[in-house]
Amino acid sequence: MPIPAQTPILIIGGTGFIGTQLAEALIERGHTLTLPTRNREKVRKDLITLPGVTVVEANVHDQATLNRLAEGQAAVINLVGILHGSPAAFERAHVTLTEKIIAAAKQAGVSRYLHMSALGADVNGASHYHKSKGIAEMRVAASDLAYTIYRPSLVFGEGKCFLSLFASLLAVAPILPLAGAQCQVQPVWVGDVVRALLAGLSRDDLLGKTLNLVGPRTYSLQQVVEYIGEAAGTPRMVVPLPDALARPLAALMGLLPKPLLSTDNLDSLKVDSVDAAGFPAVLGWQPMPLETIAQAVLAQRNPRARYLEYRSRAGR
Repeated sequence: MPIPAQTPILIIGGTGFIGTQLAEALIERGHTLTLPTRNREKVRKDLITLPGVTVVEANVHDQATLNRLAEGQAAVINLVGILHGSPAAFERAHVTLTEKIIAAAKQAGVSRYLHMSALGADVNGASHYHKSKGIAEMRVAASDLAYTIYRPSLVFGEGKCFLSLFASLLAVAPILPLAGAQCQVQPVWVGDVVRALLAGLSRDDLLGKTLNLVGPRTYSLQQVVEYIGEAAGTPRMVVPLPDALARPLAALMGLLPKPLLSTDNLDSLKVDSVDAAGFPAVLGWQPMPLETIAQAVLAQRNPRARYLEYRSRAGR
């Protein structure tokens, strides 16, 4: 049965880029949300002030804590994902945590489970990121839960995503060396991802499906970065960085607490993040092109005008 409005929903990993925008959309539908986090004060500005949102400081890797959080929830949404770390860290964040969430949801009798994966997820993938995401998908599909799995390409929008990351780098770098420059991607707007998640709560025909969320156009990563520079008013020369140079650099950067690049990222970039079939027809709408949204975001236009423009284009 579809999840009715004004019911409680638990979002694991809901304090990030996609989660904060999803939370706003769910609040508009009257849902009450529980968002566990390791650092409640860190998300105070973005989420604590939203009506109907309860942000709790909690260790979601503790099974007893997850069991308690899942009690009384109509749905659980798992948005957890890390891009850097050891093989054990990927296993813990993507596989072990997913197993614990599934167990908690089953025990609580949760009606719906939405799982965020990634395009390229594969148990035999080239990177630990893709492998662990692929194993997690297998765990979800083998569960008895009413689930939907989402596999987006690069997600863009207003906030902390690859648009802001590369715009910041291009603002200070006269020339930008780029690893994985020829990797093909189909950037998808966060608004379309959020809308697809909302559909997963309200439509029974999406149960048991795995949805590849992609934008309408394919680019090389180099083309995306060059476009970001032009749209942000800081056009720069982007130079492909050969793997022989990128790998030792990534190994050094991977030692930093918050690296911009790791060797596992390089392995992920060996796999194109595209789907020739395009945005899932079953969802019933066409996704926004990168240029439609990114131009406004990167030009730093009035936030309120941008918000109204996005809502209008999304048909809301």
